[in-house]
Amino acid sequence: MFRILAVALGALLLATPACAAMVPFPAGFRTQEITTNGATIHVRVGGKGPAVVLLHGYGETGDMWAPLAADLARDHTVVVPDLRGLGLSSKPAGGYDKKTQAGDVAGVLDALKIAKADLVTHDIGNMVGYAFAAMHRDRVTKFVLIDAPLPGVGPWEEILRNPLLWHFRFGGPDMERLVAGRERIYLDRFWNEFSANPARFDEASRRHYAALYARPGAMHAGFEQFHAFDQDAADNKGFVAQGKLSMPVLALGGEKSFGLTMAQVMGFAASNVKGEVVPDSGHWIMEENPEATTALVRTFLDANP
Repeated sequence: MFRILAVALGALLLATPACAAMVPFPAGFRTQEITTNGATIHVRVGGKGPAVVLLHGYGETGDMWAPLAADLARDHTVVVPDLRGLGLSSKPAGGYDKKTQAGDVAGVLDALKIAKADLVTHDIGNMVGYAFAAMHRDRVTKFVLIDAPLPGVGPWEEILRNPLLWHFRFGGPDMERLVAGRERIYLDRFWNEFSANPARFDEASRRHYAALYARPGAMHAGFEQFHAFDQDAADNKGFVAQGKLSMPVLALGGEKSFGLTMAQVMGFAASNVKGEVVPDSGHWIMEENPEATTALVRTFLDANP
């Protein structure tokens, strides 16, 4: 399995096409700032029906989810936060371990008076979502994780040795000085190397996210997301020791990225795992193939438990 994982991770630097452009959230969505757990979380909320929470990853913000949110809002209450430190959420000095950020999610749902929700997560959002699901197992009805591993779970040490993921250990004051004023250059590396076809991550999206990551404190907060991985690994090992997640889990990987290895990884942390592949896509599933991603998520959420 580890050899398969290494191949999948290597493919993360290649990948394949689909479509893009900064898509706005539907007019019916509202935004609000929810102060909880030592942070102020910028949240988009829209639709009506059973709740679903969408959590983004590094290099993007909750804005990535607009196409999926538009579809799900037809029959769901859709909640889309920016993770602490990223996008328009506040940038506190600490709390970038995923267990703490799971507390942010719990606080947002409490403020919105939502008791239970489905989770759909991508990249670092997977890590926050897993911590939330592990700590609040009775609040998560279904869980979709997309194209990123979990610290401390399964072949995590093998993943850390992959030289393609050098950014996991990148950071600190000198590194922040190196990227200051060059945020777009640093972020282009992710958008180019982790996509099947870099053109699929269009210029409008790059400018949008680069401007958000150039805001004061944003790059520091982004580095802190990665610096917390050692603590996240320790926390996740504790969660796994408490027992695997029992809710239905869909593990999605981009065809030219994590692929079905995503389901193999999640098999260490959940007992009811279904694996699927987003075709014609690398890591950036909502930019590269939003139609297929939306169809896969919608089918899973609509299915009987």
